[in-house]
Amino acid sequence: MNKIIKTMVMGAAASGMLLASSVMAADQKIAVVNFQEIMSKIPQTAALMQSLEAEFKDDKAMITQLEKDIKYYQEKLKRDGSLMSEKEKEELDGKVKSLFQEYQVKGKALQQKATQRQNEETNKIIALVRQAVDNIAVKKDYDFVLSQQAVVYTKPDADITDVVVERVSKLK
Repeated sequence: MNKIIKTMVMGAAASGMLLASSVMAADQKIAVVNFQEIMSKIPQTAALMQSLEAEFKDDKAMITQLEKDIKYYQEKLKRDGSLMSEKEKEELDGKVKSLFQEYQVKGKALQQKATQRQNEETNKIIALVRQAVDNIAVKKDYDFVLSQQAVVYTKPDADITDVVVERVSKLK
């Protein structure tokens, strides 16, 4: 009998907690934002890609030229190898290996430098997006702003993605 009373009391307490939490949730205003969509729609992202492309244009051209040189010497070795002396073949093979090493070193350095710069600039854009989200949340009195990836369903009026895109697009 004592066990039954305990179970009933615990059940009543759990029901009360669920009811209280649902009442509290009803009082909270929640918005949802899609960061990937924002990043794809704002003009700052396109400008970033163009500026990075221009910044690393010369380095990319150098890497491309190395690729062409390696291919040229490989084809020359394949094409004229039967007519070359062993010494000429070794020299050409050494040149190809040297160019390939240079290609790998410079390519890796370029990739690291480009990735670092892209991350730096992307972080600046993300800061602008977060600032816009914070301002909208304060202005419209939202208690929570969740990433759309974390939400299974939301009403369309809770999605503030377009408002954020509009706000960030107006910024520098």
